[in-house]
Amino acid sequence: MAQSKPVKGNPKQFVAIIVLIAVIGVGALGYFLSTSKPQITTIDPTIPAGAAEPHVMGMANAPVQVMEFADFECPGCGNFANITEPDIRTRLINTGIVTFKFFDFPLAPQHRNTLLAHHSAACADDQGKFWEMHDRLYANQDEWSGEVSHNPMKIFSRYAKELGLDVKSWEDCVQTQKHLSRIKGNQAEGTRRNVSQTPTLIIGDKQIAGGLSYDQFKALVDSALAKAPKSPVSAPEKKGASK
Repeated sequence: MAQSKPVKGNPKQFVAIIVLIAVIGVGALGYFLSTSKPQITTIDPTIPAGAAEPHVMGMANAPVQVMEFADFECPGCGNFANITEPDIRTRLINTGIVTFKFFDFPLAPQHRNTLLAHHSAACADDQGKFWEMHDRLYANQDEWSGEVSHNPMKIFSRYAKELGLDVKSWEDCVQTQKHLSRIKGNQAEGTRRNVSQTPTLIIGDKQIAGGLSYDQFKALVDSALAKAPKSPVSAPEKKGASK
């Protein structure tokens, strides 16, 4: 009686199946991330500020004050900065509706290069380029994050040069950790407010853990704006009697 020969699988077919499974997995993950809702809690909006010094964008006396606690190496923070924040700047900050305050909240050591990134941005602020460095860091996380780089300083120095900074002064600032107390103070403020993940946003009396789309952000701003005290309307100036 002849023995049956083992059936050989098709290597190309096996690879195709593995690729298909991977694609489905990535798609499912993308769907989950795009449809997951941020956690929103109600807080006391009158909590006084602690010993922190955020980086501020917009008019200081805008009717809606927004606080963001963020980590430069956090992918969710990168998505918020790259996708949602440009519209926030154009439609809400530049129009005087929102004051936006960035608080350092580096998640070290799990994010290996984040603390150096926060120093890089703080030192760029000495030369008036915090937000430019902020944007460059978030736009290029895949170049300098701890997952891909063991020498982020070399990359950050290139950013400083491209932004037109005095690189020697900037490097001295970073290497001496000139702004460590400011970074720690901002992080301590987040801890005091029970921030446990990044990004965390505070808009009016709502504290939101997780990133937001522009529409979600705008809805929370509108809610805060409706609760904001109305500025008194000045009486029209009386003209002097003509002589």
